[in-house]
Amino acid sequence: MVVARACFILNPFAGAGGRRAWKGTDWPLPLKIAREAGPRELPAWRRAERFAAEMARQERARGLRILWLAPPDPMGRGPLEGAGLRVETVPCIVEGKWPTSPDDTMGCVEECLRRGPELIVFAGGDGTARLVASAARRRAPILGVPAGVKVYSAVFSPGPEAAARLVADFFEGRAHVEEREILDIDEDAFRRGELRARLWDYHPAPARPGLVVGGKQAHHSQGELWEMEEIAEYFREEIARPCTLLVLGPGRTVYEIKRALGVEGSLLGVDAVHNERLLGRDLDEEGILRLIRETPHRRVLIVVSPIGGQGFILGRGNQQISPRILRLVGPESLLVVATPTKLRGLKKLLVDTGDPGLDTRLSGHVRVLVGYNRFRIVPVRPGSGEE
Repeated sequence: MVVARACFILNPFAGAGGRRAWKGTDWPLPLKIAREAGPRELPAWRRAERFAAEMARQERARGLRILWLAPPDPMGRGPLEGAGLRVETVPCIVEGKWPTSPDDTMGCVEECLRRGPELIVFAGGDGTARLVASAARRRAPILGVPAGVKVYSAVFSPGPEAAARLVADFFEGRAHVEEREILDIDEDAFRRGELRARLWDYHPAPARPGLVVGGKQAHHSQGELWEMEEIAEYFREEIARPCTLLVLGPGRTVYEIKRALGVEGSLLGVDAVHNERLLGRDLDEEGILRLIRETPHRRVLIVVSPIGGQGFILGRGNQQISPRILRLVGPESLLVVATPTKLRGLKKLLVDTGDPGLDTRLSGHVRVLVGYNRFRIVPVRPGSGEE
């Protein structure tokens, strides 16, 4: 039986702005969210519960004995105790503090480290990764449970369940520790529709194939830009039929489609086009649902493109395209577009909608538009890591 110590930190605000089309959840947005909902109603809490439930299964199956060091709620203890894990409270915030702050995250990491954890697990996004890494100062490896609007850094598992399996592998000595990228996104520029990503730091993190993702790749060569134009031209000529409500996701490839259609769409938002007219720009979940229900159409087509270097087509940067929307229009309404250059580094595509049942339904194989009348069949798997 393995006896180990791990720290768990939950950023309760992570991902709360995704379906609202916010481009992140930096302050002062948490103040607005805190007035509207409690921490248990937000997506990060549910992802922490999924991690904890799988972690409990892994501990039982492998005979692991892990002591989890966690702050009082709403920053981590509740989901772990709810799954039956062994928890020691780290008194770094007042019980029930709401809203919590970035300083609380860093303070809780510091307090955890005084108790000698071998690993720090956190639920959040890239902003949380930066805070945790800053506070940890390389004194322990870190691992992210993806819960943010943007999850571009390379210290995250594909999903909560995959994170739990990687933690178990780490404590069994079956995962190696390596230097992994933490990417810094300029959130002010991101909200203006500009993607400015830079390497902020490297930090030790556990790694094993399939259980940790790579960092987002944002650079496009001239050759890839030509590939995007081919995709966009074919889409305009052959796919954009009359009376089709087009829900066009974020990313450069889909942005080229928007340009080919002659609309002033957003680079990083979700836009809606119908009969060559822009009906909505940078829409949130409710805006998309309203257009689907109110716009006369023969069919709905949701167009998405994978994140370079990671392969996610749903759940990263396009959370407005929610499980409610996907269940309403059906998986057959999903069209994936990607350049051959982008697909070259991806063995599979991933979905992480926040609804494990829907992720399983979306899995299998998908036909990806890769050029002018050229398609490839690519496997799709849940972000949880389940095959």
